Amino acid sequence: MNAFKRRLKRQKWFFIMLLPGLLYFLIYKYMPMWGILIAFQDYQPFLGFFGSKWVGFKHFETFFGNEMFWQLFKNTFILAVYNIVFFFPLPIIISLMLNEVRRDIFKRWIQTLIYVPHFVSWVVVVGISFLFFTTEGGIVNTMLNNMGAEPVKFLLSKDWFRTIVTSQVIWKETGWGTIIFLAALAGVDPGLYEAARIDGANRWRQMWHITLPAIRSTIIILLILRIGTFLDSGFEQIFLMVNPLNREVGEVFDTYVYTTGISQGKFSYSTAVGVFKSIIGLLLVTGANRLAKKFGEEGIY
Repeated sequence: MNAFKRRLKRQKWFFIMLLPGLLYFLIYKYMPMWGILIAFQDYQPFLGFFGSKWVGFKHFETFFGNEMFWQLFKNTFILAVYNIVFFFPLPIIISLMLNEVRRDIFKRWIQTLIYVPHFVSWVVVVGISFLFFTTEGGIVNTMLNNMGAEPVKFLLSKDWFRTIVTSQVIWKETGWGTIIFLAALAGVDPGLYEAARIDGANRWRQMWHITLPAIRSTIIILLILRIGTFLDSGFEQIFLMVNPLNREVGEVFDTYVYTTGISQGKFSYSTAVGVFKSIIGLLLVTGANRLAKKFGEEGIY
């Protein structure tokens, strides 16, 4: 205890700087976990946590027996796979391309241009999508009409829903995702490239044998974290894009929790759905981390 007090006194400014982050996680991440209790109750707001009736795993059994379960799982899973396959590699590819740019002014201009969409809200992104793809006056359908083709109901089609949603994520977040990879690339020893050039390695060989191995651990860690949020499809974006005609492929766990929990007042049932999703995320993170360590990588813990 005395050793801790001495350390606290010696490094007080460090702990003061750490305090806001700790308070944030305590208030907004750990304290709300108390609400998980209502997943095992028939929660009544006027009775509170301790007055509501305990029902055990009743709501989980109801959810697993609901015909919506497999539809929700399928929709969420497919969107997650789309994000892993089509979105995750793009920040890596763009980072490698930017790393090859030798003119700093041009490089900074490109970085600023691709960072900007991250700060645009999903409401605006969906609004832009409507301007492009709506059947009445949309830019794409206007071009199709001018070419003599029939208009396509992109926003009402089940076939186009996942493509449009994934494209929105790519446009909005790809540039922002390059920041960590560019930071990792900045730490690569320039002497390695010089030695490779002396040995006759071209740009492609240098990228393959020096650049990619240098950021491999960063890629693995971010992939593990991405897998941990595998079932997080993003409530706001999906909620704004879903309509009665594409709901069959657009309804995911996040929107279902909102619909049943807030709109229908089934607090305990919707909490059980959220707990299930969190447990799957935890299992995916631990499994991916073990797999990474098995192949000789560091992992996240």
